[in-house]
Amino acid sequence: MDVVGGCYCGAVRYEAGGEVLAKGMCFCRECRHISGGGANVLMGMPAAGFSYTRGEPSHFARPGGVTREFCANCGTHILTRSPRMAGAVLLKVGSLDDQDAFEMPTIAVYCSEMKPYHVVPEGVRSFDKFPQG
Repeated sequence: MDVVGGCYCGAVRYEAGGEVLAKGMCFCRECRHISGGGANVLMGMPAAGFSYTRGEPSHFARPGGVTREFCANCGTHILTRSPRMAGAVLLKVGSLDDQDAFEMPTIAVYCSEMKPYHVVPEGVRSFDKFPQG
């Protein structure tokens, strides 16, 4: 699958190609923080098939955590790079030009941290934390 996307103001653009590695939702506190309160909805793609085509993102990482890449101008969160998924970029679905390419998540993680207003679609595998193995 090939996808393209970018930030709200257009300063940062990207393209990603390859087999979709994951389609998920994360409800952990960190993801809820950066998403503005909802789940972090993401699509994992191979890092080898990803490139920025316009602009360069800013980066933020806590020690030992994930690296988040975002537009320094408008603040749009573009992707996350996680040690748990080395070799992948976790694209934020909201940054895709064609969000219908995502279709539906197949997994929801950190559901133990969901708030009463969060919803996991019916039929989506859900886990209290991040699944091991």
